[in-house]
Amino acid sequence: MLSALLLSFAVIFVAELGDKSQLMAMTFALRHRWWVVLSGITVATTAVHLISVAVGHYLGAALPTRLLGVLAGLAFVLFGLWTLRGDRLSEDEATRAQRTTAPAFFAVTSAFLLAELGDKTMLATITLASDNDWVGVWIGSTVGMVAADALAILVGALAGKHLPERFIQLAAAALFGVFGLSMLIEAVFPTAPAIAVAGIPVAVVALAAVAIRGLPPRLRPGVLGSPTPASPVGRDGDVAPAKQCPGTSP
Repeated sequence: MLSALLLSFAVIFVAELGDKSQLMAMTFALRHRWWVVLSGITVATTAVHLISVAVGHYLGAALPTRLLGVLAGLAFVLFGLWTLRGDRLSEDEATRAQRTTAPAFFAVTSAFLLAELGDKTMLATITLASDNDWVGVWIGSTVGMVAADALAILVGALAGKHLPERFIQLAAAALFGVFGLSMLIEAVFPTAPAIAVAGIPVAVVALAAVAIRGLPPRLRPGVLGSPTPASPVGRDGDVAPAKQCPGTSP
């Protein structure tokens, strides 16, 4: 159980870096007390990840181990590509985080429940639970997500500054790629030496990074485009005014 807990903590913590959940956590922290926000996130995460590990546990019992390894590896590579694509708050999610009049705790809990259902973090938890101890995955994934969002709450509550979104998303995408390729190698070549399992994924991800960097700007992933603010909320917690085109009236 301990190995599943540590693995799940590391994977989910990485998955949350630069994710919209962090953006929502920071937005809420600009308007509500940090412990209220953290409590709401913890309750929502516990519920969502309990559903995730239940799905993953029963799915894993029906699939061969090698097939699970291949599917898990492909899933993590896709998570990396998803992270590389970039993630930002939708208008509806931003509205829930900025203008809610409901009690803070219930507002935070409901917003995170809606945001996490079907999110890549939930899919990653299902994948982990399909081949690991479900209790360890549940605890580790929950703590990993809460820890990552606590980091965003700290930034929002104490500094009100934007996270370095581009760097965080690139690092998370690279780590997912390495994790996924390592799983694929272990599943397809169970006797492969450890240096190959660790070294080949790093080399492939590094070459992919160089290739992507060499693409024309219009073909690059969204995270490599022009920097975008991590949240539509200003330092004082108000929504930033929209820019107007010349010749238009407010």
